[in-house]
Amino acid sequence: MSGRYLGVDLGSTTAKAVVTDGSGTILAASTVQMGAVSQRGMQRAVDAALADAGVSADGLDGTDGLDGIVATGYGRRLVPGAGRTFTEITCHARGTAAMCPGVRLVIDIGGQDSKAITVDESGLVDDFAMNDRCASGTGRFYEVLARALECDLDELADLALRGTRDLEVSSMCATFAETEIISLLAQGLPASDIASSVHRAVAARTLALVAQVGKRTPVVLTGGVARNRAAVRFLAEALDLDVQVPERPQITGAYGAALLAMESAGRPAAGQPSSSGDEDMSVPMFPGHAGPGHSVPGHAGEGHSCAGCDGTISPVVDLGPAIAIRPF
Repeated sequence: MSGRYLGVDLGSTTAKAVVTDGSGTILAASTVQMGAVSQRGMQRAVDAALADAGVSADGLDGTDGLDGIVATGYGRRLVPGAGRTFTEITCHARGTAAMCPGVRLVIDIGGQDSKAITVDESGLVDDFAMNDRCASGTGRFYEVLARALECDLDELADLALRGTRDLEVSSMCATFAETEIISLLAQGLPASDIASSVHRAVAARTLALVAQVGKRTPVVLTGGVARNRAAVRFLAEALDLDVQVPERPQITGAYGAALLAMESAGRPAAGQPSSSGDEDMSVPMFPGHAGPGHSVPGHAGEGHSCAGCDGTISPVVDLGPAIAIRPF
């Protein structure tokens, strides 16, 4: 089918871009590693995806070669030409549901946060919990572990899978974990046992996040950490459930953004960015719920869909070590 749609996920450590056609088929995808949120990294990812899809690189102006652009991620408002922005929650759920039809629980572990998202039978967000205040169990945490054990990040999974003892790991803080790991090494404990024990501790912490939304099956793990075979195995053991991993787990958010660009093509954008780039271009997190006298429980009402959820944090969200919707 005709049409070219771009989804951009500008995360904390990686930039992802996906181009689809009018049927939602992925034409090209690119992932670029960054040190932090970076427009340069985003541009590299976009340029690579557009080139692979045969779309002119100046298509980001929204008029040449592309029929829609949606951005998501920490740096979503840094993406030029994006007609709409959506939160990672909406985009990861949408992309994962398309990649893994029938999914009911999405666990996304990225560079600096982790999310547990329940999805209904239509592939729409039902509930979510998010930890974005602590790097424990995220990609950054595994980088700290690899550095302390003096191994490459790609070698960490094999090392952890060779572990045979479950050691007590008291600190799950990325700031202090390195000191504790060095202390365990100084005791002469095998690096493989330390690696496996940390992976188990991370899985237990993720299980606590899942408990806020409830276990559902099938379970799909996405994000860069999903490429770590040990993380997948220990999470499956903690959940006592099979855990699926998409072929390209890092691009689910960008893919979801591209699908939302396709689905919203022809509809007016919810707003335009201000000169400062701070104006929210997206629809409210709970559409229709921001007006005077609105009753919050309508979010859980029959027929409500989170398909348009995006951007603006609702007053019904608790801010703390984890972010979760209050029970109604």
